[in-house]
Amino acid sequence: MDQELLDKVIKAYDIRGLVDEEISADFTFALGIAFAKFIEQEREPATIVVGEDMRPSSPDLATAFSDGITSQGLDVIRIGLCSTDQLYFASGALNMPGAMFTASHNPAQYNGIKLCRSGAKPIGQESGLGWIKSAIAQGSPIPNRPMGKERSQDLLADYVKFLFSLFPEKSFAPDFQSRPLRIAIDAGNGMGGHTAPAVMREINAVVDGIYFELDGSFPNHEANPIDPKNLVDLQNLVKEKGSDIGLAFDGDADRCFLVDEKGELVSPSALTALIAKRELIKNPGASIIYNLISSKAVPEVITESGGKALRSRVGHSYIKQMMAAEGAVFGGEHSGHFYFKDFWSADSGMLAALHAIAALLENQMKLSELMQSFNRYSLSGEINTTVADQGKAIEKINSYFKDYEPGLTFDELDGLTVSAKNWWFNLRSSNTEPLLRLNVEADTQEQMATMRDLVLQLIGNG
Repeated sequence: MDQELLDKVIKAYDIRGLVDEEISADFTFALGIAFAKFIEQEREPATIVVGEDMRPSSPDLATAFSDGITSQGLDVIRIGLCSTDQLYFASGALNMPGAMFTASHNPAQYNGIKLCRSGAKPIGQESGLGWIKSAIAQGSPIPNRPMGKERSQDLLADYVKFLFSLFPEKSFAPDFQSRPLRIAIDAGNGMGGHTAPAVMREINAVVDGIYFELDGSFPNHEANPIDPKNLVDLQNLVKEKGSDIGLAFDGDADRCFLVDEKGELVSPSALTALIAKRELIKNPGASIIYNLISSKAVPEVITESGGKALRSRVGHSYIKQMMAAEGAVFGGEHSGHFYFKDFWSADSGMLAALHAIAALLENQMKLSELMQSFNRYSLSGEINTTVADQGKAIEKINSYFKDYEPGLTFDELDGLTVSAKNWWFNLRSSNTEPLLRLNVEADTQEQMATMRDLVLQLIGNG
């Protein structure tokens, strides 16, 4: 198979590309063969659990992948339509390697695959994707051995039951509340429309949902809630219905973003801090991981709550590896990914949403009031710029700030981070798209805007 294509679609921690042109049934068949060989080499269980999102191409691509697996004598369990965190649940609960067919928030013409070992252990470039890419490139004859078998299994009810098992029994009980919560949900025509109804019926709440219809063409807006324009409909719904909380899920529902009762966006960093504080009550002194574009309020809250704050680069495979190495109980990313040791150290947008709902019920206060202590600084949010030579642009910024003012610190854990006493910014290349990503934070809105505009001007003049 063409090496240039493999280099393009096999990324740092998943596989993603244009349907047919890059991600075809032939490709996923070859991927299935290579993944089966990898699983055997690693002495993993010889059954692979496979899930898929609502994109029109997902069933055929997953079928070709399954055919590749069974051609090598391994078995497949197809769990059908599911969110990515439901696939991680299946991998963990069944203790089997897994594959999720999804391109997450990417537009309709894309698809992709997220792979994991048994127990939802991540597979990234350094932990298996590189080996798999080489195996696809080399090709492989179909061995002379009995074909594996494929069967189907519905795990949605088991997934829901497991999520609620992670909370004290009365956390969501009707007699715990003075009135039913009012919850607004925008599923973005993604897999939240599949999982949210099953989860929310277990809570004493009035649910107002929009875009629950599974539609991989995303007719209403992109299923990418990190972009504020995709949250406008949810904000309007919250204000129209007088909701206590709004939830927005991305295409494969592994990410969750919150809107408070005023219709204001809740920073994912603030949600990370809230959940970290809750986890440290259960696990005093534990390690918590945050990625390097999170607000500096996150490590502050972790330390204040008696925990050990550990800084990670961006990306789920890196967070999961660090969680395993450090025994961390929780990890949060500013992109809306939240990882739980009790969930095989995998990420779950739905579990994060349940933590926010449980905190609302326990504290009996408005969401804006609950989050106030975690909103300490001014963040720009992630700003994406298309740049022809990303490395050259980062080097230019690095050179400019070397002489900007005394006392600055520089690190290159992931892209370039420049830090002063009252502000910091990170500039990094996207792992999944041809973009340069900028995040800026400062003590005041004015300081943040000044640094944001300066860095963007320097990029634009590149």
